[in-house]
Amino acid sequence: MCVPSALVTPSARYHDTSYKEEEEDEDEKDDSETTVIDGEEESDDKAKETEPQQQKKQAWAPTTYSTFGKEVFCYVGEEISILEALDSYGAVIWPAALALCHYLETNVEQLNLVDKAVLELGAGPGLVSIVATLLGAWVTATDLPEIIGNLRANLLRNTRGRCRYTPQAAALSWGPDVERTYPRTVYRYDYVLAADVVYHHDYLEELLFTMRYFCRPGTTLIWANKVRFPTDLVFTEDFKNTFNTTLLAEMGEVKIFMATCRETEEHLKHHPAG
Repeated sequence: MCVPSALVTPSARYHDTSYKEEEEDEDEKDDSETTVIDGEEESDDKAKETEPQQQKKQAWAPTTYSTFGKEVFCYVGEEISILEALDSYGAVIWPAALALCHYLETNVEQLNLVDKAVLELGAGPGLVSIVATLLGAWVTATDLPEIIGNLRANLLRNTRGRCRYTPQAAALSWGPDVERTYPRTVYRYDYVLAADVVYHHDYLEELLFTMRYFCRPGTTLIWANKVRFPTDLVFTEDFKNTFNTTLLAEMGEVKIFMATCRETEEHLKHHPAG
């Protein structure tokens, strides 16, 4: 069963509660997996037979997370299986990610990602980055180091053999250190994507600094957010005061903004031909 993307809402996605272990490499599946019925495993002999297979699965396990389950979505005509975890906000899919995926899929003429360099901030389990990759982008999905293992597994599981580019997962901590780890002379992106990244209220200044750092002349920033606290509204005002912004869409409680660097206008004033 696959939920059509046009109908996906936080309540529409479905949760596979029978998913007890990390999803194995899809090319290496066999019929010897241990099954669980009413909380009891099958015979010990069969469990022993599957032990080597279970050891293979450990290579895909998140570094520190306990398994929560998998959620399945349909975007860009593809079934996307996302493994989530309980131990971090960054390992779970939030409503703004679903809204942004739907917007990207249904507005390909306005936002053509084919052959574009895309950076996602706070990628979490990677759904937005996967959709952007399926739409033809060259994607770098970033988050904190402890998130990367699960993020990379989700990216590869859902894009291998389907896309023109292989998405990358990379650690990125918001704030001034980004200038050292992502120097301007090396890293430049056509689009920067972010969805539901404002809930971690202790680092909003660092987030805005990072958005401003990557959103240079020629870069478009797409930010989707569901307002939950007054601090969200304060950040939204700071965001609008920092960039040239346009409200692209409102999907329920989620707003999607497009932003460009204000330096672009100054550049055009002084360099009309360029």
